[in-house]
Amino acid sequence: MAEYGFRRWIITITVIVASLLELIDTTIVNVALPNIMGNLGATLEDANWIVTGYAVANVIILPMSGWLGDRFGRKNYFLTSIIVFTFASFLCGNAHSLTELIAFRLLQGLAGGGLISTAQAILLETWPPAEVGMATALFGLGAVVGPTVGPTIGGLITDNINWQWIFYVNIPVGAIAAFCVSTFVRESPRYGKGKRIDWWGILFLAIAVGSLQVVLEKGEDKDWFSTWYISLLTLSTIVAVICFIWREISIDFPIVNFKILRHRSFSIGIFTSFVLGVALYGSTFVFPVFTQNLLGFTAAQTGLILLPGGLATISMMPFVGNMLKRGIPAQILSAIGFFLFFVFCYMLFGSNLNSGTGDFFWPLIIRGVGMAVLFVPLTTLAIQDLRGPEIGQGTGLNNMMRQLGGSFGIAIITTIIHIKSGINRAVLLENVNIYNPEYQARNNAAIQNFMSNGFSRDQAIAMANGAMEGNITKQTMLTTFNDVYLLVGFFVLLCIPLIFLQKFSKKPVAMPTDAH
Repeated sequence: MAEYGFRRWIITITVIVASLLELIDTTIVNVALPNIMGNLGATLEDANWIVTGYAVANVIILPMSGWLGDRFGRKNYFLTSIIVFTFASFLCGNAHSLTELIAFRLLQGLAGGGLISTAQAILLETWPPAEVGMATALFGLGAVVGPTVGPTIGGLITDNINWQWIFYVNIPVGAIAAFCVSTFVRESPRYGKGKRIDWWGILFLAIAVGSLQVVLEKGEDKDWFSTWYISLLTLSTIVAVICFIWREISIDFPIVNFKILRHRSFSIGIFTSFVLGVALYGSTFVFPVFTQNLLGFTAAQTGLILLPGGLATISMMPFVGNMLKRGIPAQILSAIGFFLFFVFCYMLFGSNLNSGTGDFFWPLIIRGVGMAVLFVPLTTLAIQDLRGPEIGQGTGLNNMMRQLGGSFGIAIITTIIHIKSGINRAVLLENVNIYNPEYQARNNAAIQNFMSNGFSRDQAIAMANGAMEGNITKQTMLTTFNDVYLLVGFFVLLCIPLIFLQKFSKKPVAMPTDAH
């Protein structure tokens, strides 16, 4: 049932903070990997499993979170997830070997997968039906801002304290969240109580989603299907998906109820959430790599550059929720959000090697506003027709699709960077020859400059060639990153027509009371 006054706000703040724990931890570890490697004596390839293991465990549990909440009660499941996540955070910080850390991150990911979707379901039950847009907007604060600020927080903690504290900081926050949930959140009906457990469905789902996530995380590094285990996991994904779908549509007690796909808004909505994941996680992945590896920014500088965009998202979320409440069609807002993200990509397409911190301020502000205008209407459109137990199922699948969109986006972007960098380098090298007057002039000028500084002619020639190679590499990566920005921008832009296939209504989006 809907809550009012102080109780509603304390529940809202609690579930947002709890979901933020999970969302920040998806990216907070990335910047600490070099310190972890040095402390635990691990290679980069081995240390990457700290990130991959968490993501795999997280995405396995997401589609099951609705069923688990229905079976054990959303409050009980949410509270258990917070406690396990907090305890796993302590174990991660106290790990003495890489094996221990990876194992504890798996546990943390399993618990974290139960936080975000259950938090959203609780929030939808806490707010009145007419204010679902506002509830989604408040939830979106964590979903959009969390992955963005994760690297910044991780970098600050790692630089000023040590890497263990990126896990220890979760303990007091988790403890407070657990207390507030146990005190203020009311129990929801146990729709799945007494029903048989779909063990085969759980097994097929775990194999399918887990294998797919590993393929997406490791495929590019392992040159895709030239590595035996990537090929094997791809095959296991296909077989497990087929078995899972067959199993779920042929039994009366499925762990994932595919009948909710009968709602056209939800079916289209999970795809647009996938697109949102590509945009959100893809841009979060590309921008720090671009600024730090190519422009030479520090992690702290990159974090500070991203901060205003995050603040813009936070500022816009309640405003967008209020517009939905006033009856502005969610399709119109979503279209504006997609267009703003395209503008962000197009502005970064014009970046060059002399771009400074000030050149990224407005593009990132536009991205921040666009993400706020995207997340709330897209989520609202997706869940608008769901009823009762379908809410938990729907939020779980919707969040899984956004997470998979991020994984697919990063994998595809990484592959495009690899392919396009080779193509762009070949194009640039066509101009590096003795028959090109401009190349000859620049090369001779560099040689003369090195010789004027006391180097021999042979040394000067070698240094000039090295400098030219460095310039070619930088120009290659600059052109490649610009190409990626434009491709992602056009991909998002082309998805706008899809949102107009969802149920169109100028009335405020609200769920009927039987959903509560």
